[in-house]
Amino acid sequence: MIRLLIFGPTGSMGRLISKLALDDKEIDVVAACDITNIGEELALFAGTTDQNNIKISDVKNLTEIISQTKPDVAVDFTVAPATEKNCLTCAENGIRCVIGTTALSKEFFDKFEELIKKNHSPSVVSPNMATGVNVLFKMASILTNYLADWDIEVIEAHHHRKIDAPSGTALKIGQVISDALDADFDSIAKFGRQRGPNKRKVGAKEEIGIHSIRGGDIVGDHIIMYAGPGERIELKHQAHSRECFATGSIKAIKFIAAAKHNKIYSTNEVLGL
Repeated sequence: MIRLLIFGPTGSMGRLISKLALDDKEIDVVAACDITNIGEELALFAGTTDQNNIKISDVKNLTEIISQTKPDVAVDFTVAPATEKNCLTCAENGIRCVIGTTALSKEFFDKFEELIKKNHSPSVVSPNMATGVNVLFKMASILTNYLADWDIEVIEAHHHRKIDAPSGTALKIGQVISDALDADFDSIAKFGRQRGPNKRKVGAKEEIGIHSIRGGDIVGDHIIMYAGPGERIELKHQAHSRECFATGSIKAIKFIAAAKHNKIYSTNEVLGL
């Protein structure tokens, strides 16, 4: 059994992950930490049953909670400042992490990788754990090789509560494309368009456009447009619900529990892509 610690169990993703984890016979949820609803039963938020009657603990007491419950893996889909603090504490204690939070800093990754190697706590970090999105990453890497001289634009849309823009998934797509082009993403990325005197650069090797839309309750749409002379190709992924992300996180939890190498894994590796 995999002993699991869940961060943010009362959030949109946290509830779904909690339900799937509690219902999974290979996972034993031993703790759930949050900043609200302290003392409430986890099962009430997950909408399922829980034989262990796990109650939500105050994340401020994380070190003590880890000592008492001894989790093997922690899963975090919260917000960057919280994830960076809590997952560093987990790595310091040799706990493997599955992180779906986006907008994490380079400083965090540098320290996190150092702790992973020191404390033998390999982890999965991915901006999007949906199976379809990771297939999209793979398809983009292949297609770009054939259409390197076309214009490539990435358009993403999410609900109006999403804080970061562009999305972590859109940035990952841009990175995948630039890697296929053997180009530096930071140099060729163009975020949005606005009226001005600057001349549009033609061709993906010169510029990749990345555009964000925020509105309503859109779960997550991503389009990669390859536009050439007289024709175009579009790759599109739409998340109809957050369940695809939660299902992916459970796969990642089971994968990382048995991982051998002390490094940060991607969802591509989890899925064998």
